[in-house]
Amino acid sequence: MDLIDGILTLRAIRRFTDEPITDEEVLTCLRAARQAPSGGNIQPWQFLVVRDEALRRSLGDIYRRAYDRYEPAMLAATPPFRDDAEAERHRRTVASARYLAEHLHEAPVIVLFLMPNISMTLHDAEGPLDVGTPWASVYPAVQNFMLAARALGIGTTLTTVIRIYQDEVRALLAIPDRYELAALVPMGRPRGRFGVAPRKPLSAVTHWDRFGSRRADIE
Repeated sequence: MDLIDGILTLRAIRRFTDEPITDEEVLTCLRAARQAPSGGNIQPWQFLVVRDEALRRSLGDIYRRAYDRYEPAMLAATPPFRDDAEAERHRRTVASARYLAEHLHEAPVIVLFLMPNISMTLHDAEGPLDVGTPWASVYPAVQNFMLAARALGIGTTLTTVIRIYQDEVRALLAIPDRYELAALVPMGRPRGRFGVAPRKPLSAVTHWDRFGSRRADIE
């Protein structure tokens, strides 16, 4: 698969068939994740692969409870829609997210991306040196993982909702307290198709040389 095509068609997949995912397929995706860039090449990530059915079911129970709290708060904070098409896209997204909350345990594999609770802020004689959040050193690995899965025809989605109850996840999976749950990524053969997801036009989010200098001729 062409890399650009893979990137453009990497959309959230939340409905899976019951077809299994092999260990070798998981390892291929993890090898891709391992090659991601990280600040100072610290490679801070830990990957936790959950295949056990009972553990997946327990994770699903925690995730559903977290989503039950998240959805109404998210809907209350959603601004008015610009048109009916935008409202319909949002409705479909929420329905898909709700489906995942009720069926997460059915994903053949669930991968957790863990990040140690560290700071990358250094100090010199003038004070702190803010070089950004250390979380920037784990999400490229998540993206690499998902792109590798896309190349294998495996669907994924990145979700963090379960962080609402991440202490329960730590207890369930024996994760040390010093690790934060950066992302949860279910894997499975997709029901439905990959495709280009709707996004804002580049002209609305791209600036040239100075903020506010836009071009109307790009999409």
